[in-house]
Amino acid sequence: MFNILDFGASETQLNTEAIQAAINQANQTGGGRVVIPAGTYLTGALFLKSNVELYLTSGAVLQFSDNQKDYPVVASRWEGVHKEVYASCIYAENEENIAVTGFGVLDGNGEAWWDVFRNKREELQYPRPKLISFHSCKRVTISGIHMKNSPSWTVNPILCENVTVDNIFIKNPADSPNTDGIDPESCKNVRISNCHIDVGDDCIAVKAGTEETKERVSCENITIVNCTMVHGHGGVVLGSEMSGGIRNVTISNCVFQDTDRGIRLKSRRGRGGCVEDIRVSNIVMDNVICPFIINLYYFCGPRGKEPYVWEKVPYPIDERTPCFRRIHFANVTARNVHAAAGFIYGLAEKSVSDITFTNVDISMAEEAIPGKPAMMTGIEDMTNRGFFVGFAKDILFERVSIENHEGPAFLLEETKDVETFHCRSYHTKKTEELIVQKV
Repeated sequence: MFNILDFGASETQLNTEAIQAAINQANQTGGGRVVIPAGTYLTGALFLKSNVELYLTSGAVLQFSDNQKDYPVVASRWEGVHKEVYASCIYAENEENIAVTGFGVLDGNGEAWWDVFRNKREELQYPRPKLISFHSCKRVTISGIHMKNSPSWTVNPILCENVTVDNIFIKNPADSPNTDGIDPESCKNVRISNCHIDVGDDCIAVKAGTEETKERVSCENITIVNCTMVHGHGGVVLGSEMSGGIRNVTISNCVFQDTDRGIRLKSRRGRGGCVEDIRVSNIVMDNVICPFIINLYYFCGPRGKEPYVWEKVPYPIDERTPCFRRIHFANVTARNVHAAAGFIYGLAEKSVSDITFTNVDISMAEEAIPGKPAMMTGIEDMTNRGFFVGFAKDILFERVSIENHEGPAFLLEETKDVETFHCRSYHTKKTEELIVQKV
C-alpha cells in the first residue's frame, strides 16, 4: 500500500510529482496499490507502471489540470494515426498488470480543452489528452470508478490484450466535442460490462486504424454486456476506423436512451479491412434517429468528400475495398424512432452480405423529427421510414414488426436474395406496402 499523502500530496498544490513518485515506488518494489484517499487532488498527466493498481477510495477526486504544460508529449495513436499527442491524464505504454479501480472520481476538467478546440484551435499544439489511454499493454483492469469531463475520448486502450472494463460510470456533457466513452482500438480480448455511459460522441466505439495506419492490427474478441448508453452519437459503433479488421464481437443486454443512433457500422472505400462475425442481442432502444446503420459510404474525416468515396458506381475491388459480412441482430426493441427503422448500404462493387434480423420490434415516433439515418452523401432527411436496403445480398428479416411507418416497411435497391418470414406492418396512418423492390 502506497498512500500518496506519504509522498507529499495535499489538496493545496499540484500533485503530479508526488503521485508519480508513489507509482514509481510501487513499481520498483515489485508492485502494489497506490491509494488516493478522500479529498480533491489536482494533478497533471500520470504514467502508470507494471504491477501497479491506482486505487481511489470513496470521496477521492483526482482533478486533472487544464494547462497544456502539465502534459508531456508522447507518440501514440490519434484517430488511427500514430503521431505526437499530449499524454493522456492516465497513460501507460508497454506495461503489464495495471489497474485503475476504486469508488472515487476522475475529473478530466475538460471545459477549457473544449473551448480551445471549438474556438482557439490554433492554441492547441497537439491533440487533446484522453482521460485514460493505455498503449501496447497487457492485462489491464478499469473498474468501479466515476469518470467525468474528459478532454476528449474517455477510455482508449490501443494495441492492448486482455482488457477488462467493469462497473464504471462515465458522464461527459452531451454537447462536449468528441468525448467518446470507451474506444478499444486494435485490441484483443476486451470485456466491457455493467457500465453507464453518457457522453458527447459515441458511447462505445470499436476501432482498428485507418488507411493511414502503418500497422494493420485487428480488433477482435470483444464482449459488451449489461451496459446503459445515454445521449452520444451512437450506442455501440464499429468503425469508421477499421482498416485492420474488426471480428468476433458480441453486444448483449444493453439499453440505449436518446442516442442519435443505435448499433452503427461505418466505413468507406480506401480503408480496406473487414467487419465480420458480429452478434447483437437483447437490446432496448428509446428515442433514436435510426436503430440499425450499416454504411459503407461514410463521409466524415479526411478524404470523405472525394468522389471515390461517394460515387454509387462500381470501382475495382482491391485491398482498399472494405467489407461487412456475417452480422446478426436478434431480440431488439426500438421505440420512438424518428428517421428510419434501419439503413443498410453496401458498396456498388461489394455488397454487404449475410445480415439477419430476428425478433425485432420497431415503433416509429408519433411526432418524429426529420433526420438523416446515416452520414452519407446524397441522403435527404427522412421521417418514419422503414428499412432501406441497398447494395446488399443474403439478407434475412424474420419476425420483424414496424409500427407507424410511412412508405414501404422494406425498400430494396440493388439488393438480392432477401427473405422475409412472419414480418408485419401495423398502425400505419394509411395502408402501406410491406416490401418494394426499387428498379
